[in-house]
Amino acid sequence: MGQVIFWFLAGFFAGSIPFSVLVGRLFLKTDIRQYGDGNPGGTNAWKAGGWSTGILASFLDMLKGYLPVMLAVHSGLSGWELVPVAIAPILGHAFSPFLKFHGGKALGATGGVWIALIGFKALAIYLLLTLPVLALQKEDALASNAGLLSLLAYSIWFERSPSLATFALLDTGLVAWKHRRDLARPFHLRPWAAAILNRREA
Repeated sequence: MGQVIFWFLAGFFAGSIPFSVLVGRLFLKTDIRQYGDGNPGGTNAWKAGGWSTGILASFLDMLKGYLPVMLAVHSGLSGWELVPVAIAPILGHAFSPFLKFHGGKALGATGGVWIALIGFKALAIYLLLTLPVLALQKEDALASNAGLLSLLAYSIWFERSPSLATFALLDTGLVAWKHRRDLARPFHLRPWAAAILNRREA
């Protein structure tokens, strides 16, 4: 139990470090929260400083999710013990005390945690629904959250792990809540998809 508490706290602390904001201040001399949707994440670091800044910020956001969970796994934690440890960096990212608990949308830390848990195949599984949904419509939040449903389905039907499925459900719910305003907006089909739909309705 002591190990679980230790790695939970370590994971939350790592996740709470606002790397995207720090990268913006260090390299761009600006607050990336003044760009895009005001979110302190890699996407707005990209919008503020281009691909180099965005990639660096996104990498660091993924690393803060990956590193504590990977170290916890190597320390011997597994199964249900990993559920609070795995969700900790995501909670830290979403509710960073360094940002007065107004953290990011937690996708970066989520990606890192999933890679620590099941390897780089997590990225391919995530894209299984993300890319088709993004190809069909223009709302990034809808596509991002669709990818988490892919991981949830994978944990249930392929891993058949109740603990991993529980983590996936918690992660999906948390990220959806952080995207709640975006998800409440009506989505707009891509022109090609709208054309096909209109042709069928005619």
